Order: sequence, then structure tokens, then C-alpha cells
Amino acid sequence: MALKIAIAGSGPAGLATALLLHRDGHRITVFERFDAPQPVGSGLMIQPTGLAVLQAMGLDAPVLAAGARIDRLFGQATPSERTVLDVRYAALGKDIHFGIGIHRAALFDILFRSVQATGISIATSHTVTGAPLLADGRRELVFASGARAGPFDLIVDTLGTASPLCPPLGGPLAYGALWASLDWPDDAGFNVTALEQRYVRASTMVGVLPVGLAPGSPKPKAAFFWSLRTDRLQAWREAGLDRWKEEVRSVWPATAPLLDQIVTPEQLTFARYTHRTLEGAAETSLIHLGDAWHATSPQLGQGANMALLDAFALAKSLRETDDLQHALERTVAVRRRHIRLYQGMSLLFTPVYQSDSTMLPWLRDRVVGPLARLWPATTILAAMVSGLIGRPLKPLGLAALAASEARRGGLMPGHEQPPQHGDRAVEQQADQRQDEDDAEQRVDL
Repeated sequence: MALKIAIAGSGPAGLATALLLHRDGHRITVFERFDAPQPVGSGLMIQPTGLAVLQAMGLDAPVLAAGARIDRLFGQATPSERTVLDVRYAALGKDIHFGIGIHRAALFDILFRSVQATGISIATSHTVTGAPLLADGRRELVFASGARAGPFDLIVDTLGTASPLCPPLGGPLAYGALWASLDWPDDAGFNVTALEQRYVRASTMVGVLPVGLAPGSPKPKAAFFWSLRTDRLQAWREAGLDRWKEEVRSVWPATAPLLDQIVTPEQLTFARYTHRTLEGAAETSLIHLGDAWHATSPQLGQGANMALLDAFALAKSLRETDDLQHALERTVAVRRRHIRLYQGMSLLFTPVYQSDSTMLPWLRDRVVGPLARLWPATTILAAMVSGLIGRPLKPLGLAALAASEARRGGLMPGHEQPPQHGDRAVEQQADQRQDEDDAEQRVDL
């Protein structure tokens, strides 16, 4: 059954949803408030969960080409130099598990170009303010200009935490972060396959993430971020860049080549974070996906990946039933457990790395950090960062696809698997499938 669907928002969640639903024959219109759709932010992490969705969409190759392979998350306390974060994807026992650091503009460009290639309609300069339910069960979109569009069989809300289509819920977290996209310094001492961070207690954090290539830039990029309390943003502005750079260098001297590239405050974007979960994600002819449904701090690096999983779950549910409302409820049911798990874990871990607490970082540095480097904590942490806790790929039919893509060589350049031949290949593939099933069971906590 082909539906007339409006998608509010053209971020990763909105664009991925548009592509998936268009391919199933639905009539899609994307509504965007900007004059021209554009990305917001610096860098993000694509985890194995998000990559599985991109593989199903046929977009893994350009994402792999644009991004930077991440094998490790490493954090060190200052000035003690204690290692308090050391997560290695290899702890899952498979080379197919890794993260991808990618510039938001690169991910947006890949998704947006794919949408353009399909001929999906994109209506710009449309600021959505409402989606009233009509007597026949369909909905209209209402815009700030007073204009209306519709009616639509379904409206998909991907407008983020400040979406006007859902009730205000939760509140901003105390800490946000200043972000900048900078050229990767050739002579820096950073690990090109790691997200690295330095901490002073939990109130100060500086990080560097390789994010590969930005559109139109031949030089690899780094996403640089500095944790900052939201209520101290104005004081930071008044203090000036020189004083701030001196503080950053005192925490992590190796950042000097990055700091030298920052010459105006406008190069830094302040990101605010919110923790919220909307209980009524599915309404009559309306569903909220991504941050409009569930938002949290970026500590576990799951935001874009969760949105991609939401989009795939909606497409799959609509494909498998002709009852629209049942499909929406099924989407929520399929994703609920995974979302609750990660919302809970994020709520638990955020104060450990971003808060004014003195006790939590003390425990982190002296107790949790050393224990986290021992088995089975190494495997559990790798599964958590990968987004695999709760086995989210299996109900979506993506687990087998992800493994199959890896066996066919769908890995980052330089990490291809050698071809196998004959009966021995069949045996090895059977062994690998059994290993994957065993690993999936181990991380299902």
C-alpha cells in the first residue's frame, strides 16, 4: 500500500527515512526550514549498528570512503595520567567491528545526494509548527507562515529535541561542548584510528576525533571538542580565546597544532544536550524518530545510529503490514528495549565524564578505570560502544546482512578479508557464523 508521507526535517534521520520509504513505493515530501538543507555540527561516530543500516541502503561504500576507521576509544586523566577509558572494538573478537568517525557534512552530503537522485520532493523554507489531526484520520502540516500542506497519510517527525510536534519533555543537561572542524595536523601525536580524550575530574574534558574528509576538502579533518557548562558560556566568551587556549594546552599540550587553527570564536559551535524519552512516540498518523523520540548526551556516541535504526524499523514495519497504525506501534515495540537500555546507560555514564562531581571521577580513575581493562568488562564496554547491547539488529533482520557484507569484503580499505574457496571455505564460513551467533549471545545483557 503506497502512502502519502511527509517527513519533517532533513537531518540524517529524515533523509534516511525518506530514502527507505521511497524505495518501498511511498510518495515522500521532505519539509525543511532552511532555504537550503544543511548539516549542523562537526563530527559524529557511525557504530556497527548504524553501518548495518547504511549497508542495507547501499550507502556503506561512500561512508567508508569519506570517514575514518576508529578502532579504539582512549581517555586519560590529567595530571595523574591514569588511563580511565580504553575501549577496543577488537574485544568483540571480530575485525568486522569498528567505528567510523565522519564529518557531519560528509554524512549529510551522501544522504542528501541520494535523496536528490531519487527525485524525492524537498520543500525548503518551511518551518513546521504543527500537525493537526483531521476528521478522516490523516494529518496536515502547518507552517510558521500560516500555510498548510497535506493531507498526508503519515507524518514522520525528525525535527529533533525542540520539535514543535511533540510536547516539551525533559530539560537541557548542565554540560554542553564547544566543537570545531579542523585540519588534521600532520605532525601531531594523535592516534589516527582512535577517539582520544583528556579529563580533569569530570568538569573538564577535551577530545579529538578523526572524521575523514569533508565535502570539497582534500585534507583529512579532526573534530575537536571542549566540555563546558552551559551557564559558563558567556564567561568563556568574555575571557577571550587566548586565555581559553592556554587552559586547553595545560590540559593536553598536544592540542597546540589544532588550537593554532582557531583564530576567531565563530569557528567554535556550542552544542547543548538534552536527556528525554517520549513515551508516546507513535500517534494517529504521526511518528517521532531520532532525537524527537529519544535524546541524550553524546557520551556513548549513539545519536545518529539510533536514528538510522528507527528509520529502518519504520520502513520494515510498513512493509510487513497494510495497517498503518499497527505498523507505527510495531516500530515503537521493536525499538523500545534498545532505546531504554541506552537511555539508561547514558544517564548513568554522563555524570562520570561531564559533571561537577568530585566523588564520581575519583571512583572512575582509581576503581572503574582499572577494572574496565579486564575481561569481561572489555567485551561489555566494546559491545556498549558498538550499540550492540540488547541485540538491536536481529529483530530488524540486519545481523545476518552485516555479517554477510563483512564476508564479501565490505570493510574499511586495508581491512579486506581474503577470499575462500572449496569445501574448506564452507566449513570456515559455518564456523564464522557460529562465532558470530556466540558473540551476539555474549553481548546480549
